[in-house]
Amino acid sequence: MALFRTFWNSPVGPKTTHFWGPVANWGFVIAGLVDTQKPPELLSGNMSAAMCVYSALFMRFAWMVQPRNYLLLACHVSNETVHLYQFSRWAKAQGYLQKKEEVEKQ
Repeated sequence: MALFRTFWNSPVGPKTTHFWGPVANWGFVIAGLVDTQKPPELLSGNMSAAMCVYSALFMRFAWMVQPRNYLLLACHVSNETVHLYQFSRWAKAQGYLQKKEEVEKQ
């Protein structure tokens, strides 16, 4: 019970935005994972790029804010990973990422 009380009253516990902000942001990660099932032609390169920039900025914020917010950092590292993958799928489908051999043949 004491451990729960400590967590409940901590500066990054469920009484704070340091907790609920990251919890809400996991929705972006889940949405990105669901989109891995979509054909890459249906993905938005602009949105994937925007999500990558957004997550990179908030990774830095989560690291610099006091108290350090590891839950937010983990959320945005996950989001960055998912959306970099989505962006690479989109770029490959658009022909931006060709294999080296294909470029030499042209």
